[in-house]
Amino acid sequence: MKEINAKEAIEIFAKRGLEIDDQTFEDVWKILRDIKTRGDEAVFEYSQQFDGIGLKDTLVPAQWFEDARAEVDDELVVAIKLAAIRIRRYFEHQNKEGFIAAENGEILGQIMRPIERVAAYIPGGQAPLFSSILMTVIPAQVAGVENIVLITPPNSEGKIAPEIIRTAELLGINAIYRIGGAVGIAALAYGTETIPRVDKIVGPGNKYTMAAKKLVYGDVGIESLPGPTETLIIADDWADFQHVVADLLAQAEHEGAQPVLVTTSKALIDDVKEVIHYQLQHLKDADGKNNNAESAKTSLKNGYIVLVHDLDEAIDLANIYAPEHLCLLCKEPWELLPKVKNAGGIFLGDHSLEAIGDYIAGPSHVMPTSGTARFSSSINVRDFQKIIPLVNMNKEVFDELAPAAIRMARREGLEAHARAIESRLSDD
Repeated sequence: MKEINAKEAIEIFAKRGLEIDDQTFEDVWKILRDIKTRGDEAVFEYSQQFDGIGLKDTLVPAQWFEDARAEVDDELVVAIKLAAIRIRRYFEHQNKEGFIAAENGEILGQIMRPIERVAAYIPGGQAPLFSSILMTVIPAQVAGVENIVLITPPNSEGKIAPEIIRTAELLGINAIYRIGGAVGIAALAYGTETIPRVDKIVGPGNKYTMAAKKLVYGDVGIESLPGPTETLIIADDWADFQHVVADLLAQAEHEGAQPVLVTTSKALIDDVKEVIHYQLQHLKDADGKNNNAESAKTSLKNGYIVLVHDLDEAIDLANIYAPEHLCLLCKEPWELLPKVKNAGGIFLGDHSLEAIGDYIAGPSHVMPTSGTARFSSSINVRDFQKIIPLVNMNKEVFDELAPAAIRMARREGLEAHARAIESRLSDD
């Protein structure tokens, strides 16, 4: 991780944004146009080209659901069910109703309607993130979406991880399409002979997935463009450096991630630098494998360590950075909360680490990245609802308001608008 001062951090953080190169956009645009024109035929060809397998049938067969029940152990099923309960309970706190305000002869309001057809993109292949199913599907279900499908890239054998299939089944989802990247996004946005068109696509992915989501927006809705993950930790002298190291590495093991530490403690920086690479070398799973070591090593090179004078300066930097995850490893994290303006999610205190938020805390782990927390939010119930304004007024209210509206319409040069309003003034 690079050590930089606060001035350098401001310059670097202020320039953050979603970076997708022109060549990627050009390549993805060709795929989108081709699939929009040729449908399944193009999907089959790109599946062969990118995945090395020609999947003529992209829908996961029913037999695979039965097989997954036998392959996924009961303890994991219990954990998934617990996470689902907590996530559903969290989103049920969101107000799902509109409002009706009746006063003095007029009724104004909002009615809420769920989006009809939603697709959740689930990163898959060699590292299937089945937890993302919980984080995208459950808020959609709470919002009232009735038609939800999943799309996920297959592994090199054309298979889908049984954990993905089992999690989907536990949530009542029986339509999974084994295709990924720009090809999958295009098929969902435009529809093919075998893949139905949807109204909105949500979920994270690589740069090709994000480029495709950006280009199809308008033909289909998207929630945001969540790309490579990131965490900014604010820590003071109180923080346990072992926990800081653990949290930085947890973020770093995602490919392309950016871990950032902003701290008031020089001693903490020294301890983190001394320990983090040792911990990285011993980052092995139960089978003794260090599968994510290279990703973590690369991510740490992308990361930053910033020494600041006080926590107010730390918060100022965090607001400029607008992190996906803002972790407050401070003695009094609640004192900092009112000063936070930009963050995808806020994790307060030593036991509220971001990693537990990835699975079971309650909020969705699909959060805005690349500084987009300045203007966007993590996935929530609102992403799956349409707000429709409602207007009803009686003649007395209309007669009172009409002259002002006529004046405004004529000033904008819209004579037909003015006359439409005037035509009601003559009504009995």
